[in-house]
Order: sequence, then C-alpha cells, then structure tokens
Amino acid sequence: MPSWTALDLDRRADGVAVLTMNRPAVFNAFDEILIAELDAAFELLGGDDLVRVIVLAGAGKHFSAGADLQWMQRAAAASQDDNLADARRFSAMLARIAEAPKPTIARVQGAALGGGVGLVCACDMAVASDAASFSVSEARMGILPAVIGPHLLNAVGLREARRLALTASRITADEALRVGLVQRVVPAEGLDAAVDAFVTDLLACGPQAQAEIKQLYARLAPGPVTGDVRELTAQTIARVRTTPEAREGFAAFFAKRKPNWNDSE
Repeated sequence: MPSWTALDLDRRADGVAVLTMNRPAVFNAFDEILIAELDAAFELLGGDDLVRVIVLAGAGKHFSAGADLQWMQRAAAASQDDNLADARRFSAMLARIAEAPKPTIARVQGAALGGGVGLVCACDMAVASDAASFSVSEARMGILPAVIGPHLLNAVGLREARRLALTASRITADEALRVGLVQRVVPAEGLDAAVDAFVTDLLACGPQAQAEIKQLYARLAPGPVTGDVRELTAQTIARVRTTPEAREGFAAFFAKRKPNWNDSE
C-alpha cells in the first residue's frame, strides 16, 4: 500500500476504490503534494485489475476549495518557467483522472471551488448533496481557469463554461445539475447511497467494455458524423464483438444468467 500524506484509500470488496482527499483543515485545497499523490493514485488504481470503480471524495465539510493559497503565493513569486512546470503537473493530474480506464465518480459535499470544479469535471459522473455549491472562481483573483477549462467545456458545453468562468458566480447544486456539472443531487444523508446506486449500475457492465467506451468517447465530439468517425466506430465495435468479454456477455444474456463480471445479489 502506498504511503500518502494527503489521501486516504479504501479498497472495498466489491471492487470499488474510494479515494478521499484528506486535508480538511484547508478544505482539501490542493498543493504540490496533493497533486502528485492524486496523479500517482489514479495511475495505480487505473492499472489494478481488481479495481472496477474509483470514487473521489473529500474529507470534512467541503469537497475541495481548489488551489491552496500558500501554494498560489509561492507560484506568484516563482518564475514563469516554474509556473509552467507547476501547471503541467496539474494538467497531467486532471488528464490522469479523465483518462482513467475505470469509471470514476465524484462525491461532492460542501463547496467545490476553482480547481475543485476541475476535479468534478474530470470524473465521469458526479453526485452532490443538495447543500453543495460550485464556483469557477479564478477570475475573482485576476487569473483564469485555463488548465481546468477543457474539462469544464466537456462537462457543461462552451456557453455555460464561458458564463461560469467569466462571472465566477457561485451556483447551487440544483443549478449544477441543470447545466450538467453533476448528474444527481440528493440530501446529504443520502449521498453515499446515491453513489452506491451508480456503483451498482457500473458493476453490472463489462469492465473492458467500459474501458473501450472511455477510450472511444474521448475521440468523439459533437458535430457532423464524418466518414472517419463512422469508420472508427465500425472498426471499434467489430473488434470488441469478438472479445472474450463480449462472448460472455451474449452467452449470459441468452442463458438468462448474470455475466461473470457481475457477482451482485
């Protein structure tokens, strides 16, 4: 088991890995250490065949307040080259989350601010308590949400991403649901049950199929379905249909039994 200072990892028997940012005194704001540990953790869990789903959570009252202010002060005093290296590490960490071959769920309570919104957007889906709030807050400090920008656009679309970034407005969980930033809003006491409802659905699906979905959909974008896109999708399904997992899925369906990857009751 890796030794982390800013993260806790709970490996559940059902294949769910719950990764909890554990800096509640600073509302799970991230610095160089947390960024490095998140990157390492998602690399580790993404390559672990025993892990089926990764849940990203925050300890304490808030999910994540974004960048640690002391880290930002150090960045303001550093050279442009040092800031570039810092930004590249942050960008690589978000990419690691977004490109994880396993389904990922953000479990959000309290506030998600700035880069904390980026973490939510980098996950495949998000569940929030009805008291949660969100703000793409960087412009209030005279900077911009650059590194999280592509993930924000992927989550909510260009128009809403511009609105959230330009105004830095704090929005409620219900508005976050409306714009697609989160997929479910529940009372705080139902947060874990709502996460587990997603987990149940995810565990019923083929893990290799899910990895293929993430890889294929990362190459698709809204717009015309070109010949290249049609060929990519045709080649993908033709290849996947011949895999052992697909054969097991079809066999289980016709035999009216659960496939071998789903051992739920």
